[in-house]
Amino acid sequence: MTSPRTTGSRPSGRTFPADLLWGSATAAYQIEGAHDEDGRLPSIWDTFSRTPGKVLDGDTGDVAVDHYHRVPQDVAIMKELGLQAYRFSIAWPRVRPTGSGEFNQAGLDFYSDLVDRLIDAGIAPVATLYHWDLPQALEDEGGWSNRETAYRFGEYARKVAEVLGDRVTLWTTLNEPWCTAFLGYGSGVHAPGVTDAEQALRAVHHLNLAHGLAARAIKDVLGPDTPVSITLNLHVTRAASDEPADLEAKRRIDTIANEVFLRPVVEGVYPEQVFADTAHITDWSFVQDGDLDLIRVPLGILGVNYYATGLVRAGTPAVGDGTPGPDGHRSSEHSPWIGADAVEWLPLPGPHTAMGWNIEPDGLVELLVGLHERYPDLPLAVTENGAAFHDEVSPDGRVHDPERIAYLHDHIDAVGEALDRGVDVRGYFVWSLLDNFEWAYGFDRRFGIVRVDYDTQARTVKDSGRWYAELVRTRTVPTVEAAATL
Repeated sequence: MTSPRTTGSRPSGRTFPADLLWGSATAAYQIEGAHDEDGRLPSIWDTFSRTPGKVLDGDTGDVAVDHYHRVPQDVAIMKELGLQAYRFSIAWPRVRPTGSGEFNQAGLDFYSDLVDRLIDAGIAPVATLYHWDLPQALEDEGGWSNRETAYRFGEYARKVAEVLGDRVTLWTTLNEPWCTAFLGYGSGVHAPGVTDAEQALRAVHHLNLAHGLAARAIKDVLGPDTPVSITLNLHVTRAASDEPADLEAKRRIDTIANEVFLRPVVEGVYPEQVFADTAHITDWSFVQDGDLDLIRVPLGILGVNYYATGLVRAGTPAVGDGTPGPDGHRSSEHSPWIGADAVEWLPLPGPHTAMGWNIEPDGLVELLVGLHERYPDLPLAVTENGAAFHDEVSPDGRVHDPERIAYLHDHIDAVGEALDRGVDVRGYFVWSLLDNFEWAYGFDRRFGIVRVDYDTQARTVKDSGRWYAELVRTRTVPTVEAAATL
């Protein structure tokens, strides 16, 4: 296993090429609020967060950080920071409230206005069509375990493409389908809270199918050269030793974590190992003739989300109790690692973020270089990267968050190292623009480079936001200490 560097140990001063796009990212349910306004109906996260015990402290996204009513202010903050791009998600239940049937003009108008404001501010709109907020009405019919959901997603994508047109710089179909399938339908720690291994595997395929149908719909509306993307949280997992059993443990995790999405989307095939690994659960007969041809659509960019690494060996998995597990996800009695029942996740040495995730920027280099070696003609973008820490407003009125700055400093330098090694990286998006509703952890974990007071909704640019703005302005990595003078 590679020894992690001390955080903040990478050199400052690296300069980036002029065409690398710098941005930040958010997700609709995490920031918008206005859960029942202007025709929006419940999503699975509305239902899940209202279920006792599912979200820390009983928090919900009903108000979140009230972005729905504060778009002008939030876009002004982005402009102040000098962001070149903003990756946002569109709430399916705001645009087509029941997931099928009539579209909601008020919802479409909201996103059209957002896109126009971004363009007026000189910020490139990067739209994600699905960031986990499935309309509850579709979940009532089986959700992502139901094949029809993929077709409803394709219809929704077509309509949004018609409305937003060529004003969007990059279209992303799905964000982290692994989380949707395995945390939502496997371990049940994310909405909709289902714990059924076969449903999780069905969801894998139907999400892949949804990507292909949506990508084709977008290109049909806007032209075959329209750049379409998908964002995957590809896990960087190491084996605890070179023993065959530990290497097999890593192989099983890699298969169910990465290959079941990467290979169908890029190559049009499923890895043969996944069928053997999960034969005791399903025969995969839900994969129909022609599906893999539909799924494989040329990508303009592959989005990569990266936060931490993992370490595994052959063994018996621990039974989860709802606390963060060594795999980086909230644990439950049901494992998300379907087909990897004899794999044990091991704790990793610090430093760690408030999520309990280890900090290892070298893992990002490994991921980007590995993808480039596999798919040398496929451009990449780091679509999420960031860290949660329990920061506070200081007596001087500023939010001093040196740990987050050190995290960003080292991971952005890691992107530079990947560029030096020939990787075609087109953009970097810090997660997140704003503190927000952090899914099952409610409002307890803060990822933003802009602090939000959840009582007043007041926004305060953190030192990390000032530091990032200086990076964007100069295209050069400032020192960690530079934030104090900005």
